[in-house]
Amino acid sequence: MRGPIAPPQVPLAASRADVFADLVQDSVERLERRWPQLADIDFLVLEVPRLEGRGDQVWSDEAVPLGGVVPARDGRRARVVVYRRPVEIRTKGRDERAALVHEVVVEQVAELLGLTPETVDPRYGED
Repeated sequence: MRGPIAPPQVPLAASRADVFADLVQDSVERLERRWPQLADIDFLVLEVPRLEGRGDQVWSDEAVPLGGVVPARDGRRARVVVYRRPVEIRTKGRDERAALVHEVVVEQVAELLGLTPETVDPRYGED
């Protein structure tokens, strides 16, 4: 017998990427209540960060980023990116992963808005 083990509406059927995207979306929705202007920002999930250079750039000893921002320009909306694999590697369970995802989203939104993370989410760092 081939096919899915569980029907699509059962959480077991959700891929790790889908579950991670849901964590990012939950974090964004939590922040949008306080910051309605976040509706004008695109939030993306990428597997891993990319090297910005061509073939001549090498990896450095710096830590792998967990997220990043792309400011709005040339008619494109601002973007906040969360890197799934680096976050997953640093966390053990769903609750720990959800807390780290929220921390990353808060830090990136703060950078984009030019604010401190504590201003974006007063509970930042408490988890």
